[in-house]
Amino acid sequence: MTTRRTRPAPRPPEGTPAPAELARQARAVLADAVRIARWAADGAGPGTATLATQALERAAAAMELSPAQVRAGWDRARLAGLIELHGDTARPGWRLRAWNRDDSAVLRGWVALFDAWSLVHPSPEGIEATAVAEAVEAVPQVLSLLQLSAGPVPVPALLDLLGQRVAELHEERCEVPYGPREQPAPATTETSADLNALLLDWALEGLAAVGALTLGAGNATLTPLGNWAVWVKLEQICVAAQSPAGNIEQPAADMLLGCARLTPGPARAEYRAWLAARPVGSAVTELLAVARGEDALLRGLAFEALRVVGAPAEPVVRSVVTEAPLRPYALLWLAEYEGADPDDAQDVLSREEATWLWVDTAAAVADHGETGLLVRHLDSAVQGTVPALLDEVRAVGHPRTVQVLVALAAAHPDPALAKAVRRAAFQVHTGGA
Repeated sequence: MTTRRTRPAPRPPEGTPAPAELARQARAVLADAVRIARWAADGAGPGTATLATQALERAAAAMELSPAQVRAGWDRARLAGLIELHGDTARPGWRLRAWNRDDSAVLRGWVALFDAWSLVHPSPEGIEATAVAEAVEAVPQVLSLLQLSAGPVPVPALLDLLGQRVAELHEERCEVPYGPREQPAPATTETSADLNALLLDWALEGLAAVGALTLGAGNATLTPLGNWAVWVKLEQICVAAQSPAGNIEQPAADMLLGCARLTPGPARAEYRAWLAARPVGSAVTELLAVARGEDALLRGLAFEALRVVGAPAEPVVRSVVTEAPLRPYALLWLAEYEGADPDDAQDVLSREEATWLWVDTAAAVADHGETGLLVRHLDSAVQGTVPALLDEVRAVGHPRTVQVLVALAAAHPDPALAKAVRRAAFQVHTGGA
């Protein structure tokens, strides 16, 4: 047997709190969002994606919050996955149901909010979208300096770094003019510095608004949550898959998670062992129950395990074709079961079903995978071009659309494409065209 060698994963920053403590802090940051989401879940909410004036007033009175606090909390609840959009209807998200018992769900929800800081805190009016996009692109270096400093960093140092990074972005895009040209007037330089200062203030306030940092007198400091989030973003999944122990005795969800990093052959062997230890009927029922859950990775893995079941699963899989979230998976399963080549099975999906599946798979990658894999996932879209994909993704109505687009924009190395994806996320978030 050959043992695969792995690189050790980066170590979390010294002094990083335990996950339970980080989750406690994340719950505190999102406390108002959770209250508003639960208010909506109890039937008092608007039941729609936007808060009408009447609903806003009812929520403010019920929770003793200002209308501005209610609207901000509603926005955060959507971005953190506490509320999910299904067409024009807002429903409680799976994270809301898991909020009190699942620390990992809480932390994932907070990271989704952290990724969307530029949507939480609207950019200053009158600034070109290109300048705003450059500031967003430069923020990771600002965060890295804050983490390396492990304490307060003077705002002028952060401003200098932001200006340097923006200048580098211009050079990378060959935006340095060639040939004879007039020297810029002092006013132009001052204006550029003023713009960078304005954008830095906006970025720091946005990151503070999501609990990633605190602002002092002329300085900024990462919170424990912010410190942890920067580490998470830097961390690469580099532990090779090893055959998990004890999967036979695990419930379906834990078994599937245990197999998530296995290559297809070892994973199928684990599925077979798990299936052999229980009646086929109950095993299929348990796998489909997991597939109906909110974790897109487990949904895909559940249908991979059902492929190992084969014929005994066919009637049950056929029966779930009418369930919208399961329909693309079920149609592909049936096509392959009936002899279609896996590479051609996608032809059984409508354009809308294929787009839904693309978003669902992207959600799985965003939650569990590497950022590079999320970028490569673009190549699997049936649309062929990013603008066409974004148009159809906006229309398909998947509840994780905004979070997927925000994660993709944060991961993509092409600034122009990242900007287009970020704009699409903003349009979906605000209900714009």
